[in-house]
Amino acid sequence: MADQHTHWNSDPPSNFSDCPNGSRWIMTVFSECAVDGRDVSSVYLGLISILCFFFASFPQYYKSCKTGNMDKALSIWFLLGWLAGDTCNLVGAFLSHQLPLQTYTAIYYVIADLVMLVLYIYFKYRNLGLTSSRGINSVCGFVLFGSLAAISLHRGVGRPLVDYEVRIHSRMLLSYDGSGSTSFSNQDIIGMAIGSVSSILYLGSRLPQIVTNFRRKSTEGLALSLFCLVILGNLFYGLSILLKNPDNGQSESDYILHHLPWIVGSLGVMSLDVFIICQFFTFSKIAQESDTSERDPLLPKSS
Repeated sequence: MADQHTHWNSDPPSNFSDCPNGSRWIMTVFSECAVDGRDVSSVYLGLISILCFFFASFPQYYKSCKTGNMDKALSIWFLLGWLAGDTCNLVGAFLSHQLPLQTYTAIYYVIADLVMLVLYIYFKYRNLGLTSSRGINSVCGFVLFGSLAAISLHRGVGRPLVDYEVRIHSRMLLSYDGSGSTSFSNQDIIGMAIGSVSSILYLGSRLPQIVTNFRRKSTEGLALSLFCLVILGNLFYGLSILLKNPDNGQSESDYILHHLPWIVGSLGVMSLDVFIICQFFTFSKIAQESDTSERDPLLPKSS
């Protein structure tokens, strides 16, 4: 048993010999020791989550380019709240040393949000009849800078893409107190606090979009598959965290506490996304009934 306040500051497993009973390909790709079915399932669910989030944005990109009314269909506060939440998610995951797949997913979140914001501003400029490209070029530069910053934050100066301090069985900032529970460092606490802000922003970002849909009495211009895939992505993302085994010497409760902001941010926001999907069907039904009533004859046909 570890001595009181012993820190896991030894070198992380750098090759398969350090994790003889683990999955070889997971160790090679993610430098993560997956020793049983729970660990392996967690990684697979995390990969499925990334795929869901990866494909979620493309239908909205296509829908926006096809209809050209993205600036009317999407709430700017929804996009900004989403971007702010994803940025806090990335920073919090980096500081509190979350699972590697969480960090990779957070990087993609930020990049996809920036692309969505560029499209919004482009259509806003175009629909206002502004032909100057200076503003659009500035936004594109901002997106490029933000994308590079997101990647650089994870890589660090002179570090490889897989940051050794992030590896699961060598969390440098968790200390064991000898009682079966772990305490958190100041950096962990700051990261978890930023992650909590991220969860609040995720929940708050949906409200402006819900209000926008109500005001328009329509979801035209929105891609239904965007929200369906986001729900699936959040579901698999949350499950991948819950399935992962705690670190050596870490209790289940401490593990849940360490990841709680990200669990709430993924599983908690699903209810609001389901509500937006209900708006799709509700407003679609109202539109169909309105079209039917407009085509009905005002006077009955005479026999």
